[in-house]
Amino acid sequence: MSSGAVPFWRSAGMTYITYSNICANLVRNCLKEPHKSKVLAREKVHFAVSKWVDGKPQKATIRSDTPEA
Repeated sequence: MSSGAVPFWRSAGMTYITYSNICANLVRNCLKEPHKSKVLAREKVHFAVSKWVDGKPQKATIRSDTPEA
Protein backbone atom coordinates (compact mmCIF):
# COMPACT_ATOMS: atom_id res chain seq x y z
CA MET A 1 0.00 0.00 0.00
CA SER A 2 2.97 2.30 0.12
CA SER A 3 2.71 2.76 -3.66
CA GLY A 4 -0.46 4.83 -3.28
CA ALA A 5 -2.88 1.93 -3.68
CA VAL A 6 -6.13 2.34 -1.75
CA PRO A 7 -7.80 -0.65 -0.09
CA PHE A 8 -10.94 -1.67 -1.99
CA TRP A 9 -13.18 -1.16 1.06
CA ARG A 10 -11.94 2.43 1.32
CA SER A 11 -12.46 3.09 -2.39
CA ALA A 12 -16.01 1.73 -1.99
CA GLY A 13 -16.66 4.41 0.64
CA MET A 14 -16.68 2.06 3.64
CA THR A 15 -14.81 2.12 6.91
CA TYR A 16 -12.85 -0.94 7.91
CA ILE A 17 -15.35 -1.65 10.71
CA THR A 18 -18.24 -1.68 8.22
CA TYR A 19 -16.30 -3.98 5.89
CA SER A 20 -15.38 -6.25 8.80
CA ASN A 21 -19.01 -6.46 9.98
CA ILE A 22 -20.22 -7.37 6.49
CA CYS A 23 -17.63 -10.15 6.24
CA ALA A 24 -18.49 -11.48 9.69
CA ASN A 25 -22.21 -11.59 8.83
CA LEU A 26 -21.48 -13.49 5.62
CA VAL A 27 -19.45 -16.09 7.51
CA ARG A 28 -22.12 -16.46 10.21
CA ASN A 29 -24.85 -16.95 7.60
CA CYS A 30 -22.83 -19.65 5.83
CA LEU A 31 -22.56 -21.85 8.92
CA LYS A 32 -24.66 -24.98 9.26
CA GLU A 33 -26.78 -25.87 12.27
CA PRO A 34 -26.20 -26.24 15.23
CA HIS A 35 -23.22 -23.87 14.91
CA LYS A 36 -25.22 -21.13 13.22
CA SER A 37 -27.74 -20.70 16.05
CA LYS A 38 -24.95 -20.71 18.67
CA VAL A 39 -23.03 -17.99 16.84
CA LEU A 40 -26.11 -15.85 16.16
CA ALA A 41 -27.08 -15.99 19.86
CA ARG A 42 -23.57 -14.91 20.86
CA GLU A 43 -23.73 -11.96 18.45
CA LYS A 44 -26.36 -10.07 20.49
CA VAL A 45 -25.10 -7.02 22.37
CA HIS A 46 -26.85 -5.26 25.25
CA PHE A 47 -25.72 -2.13 27.06
CA ALA A 48 -27.03 0.33 29.66
CA VAL A 49 -27.57 4.05 29.06
CA SER A 50 -27.84 6.51 31.95
CA LYS A 51 -28.65 10.21 31.88
CA TRP A 52 -26.63 12.35 34.26
CA VAL A 53 -28.27 15.19 36.21
CA ASP A 54 -26.29 17.39 38.59
CA GLY A 55 -23.30 15.05 38.41
CA LYS A 56 -25.29 11.93 39.38
CA PRO A 57 -26.48 9.10 37.13
CA GLN A 58 -30.23 8.58 36.82
CA LYS A 59 -31.94 5.22 36.33
CA ALA A 60 -30.24 3.19 33.60
CA THR A 61 -32.17 1.84 30.62
CA ILE A 62 -31.09 -1.36 28.91
CA ARG A 63 -30.56 -1.09 25.16
CA SER A 64 -29.72 -3.57 22.43
CA ASP A 65 -27.98 -2.89 19.15
CA THR A 66 -29.40 -6.03 17.56
CA PRO A 67 -32.94 -6.03 16.16
CA GLU A 68 -35.36 -8.43 17.79
CA ALA A 69 -36.20 -11.42 15.62
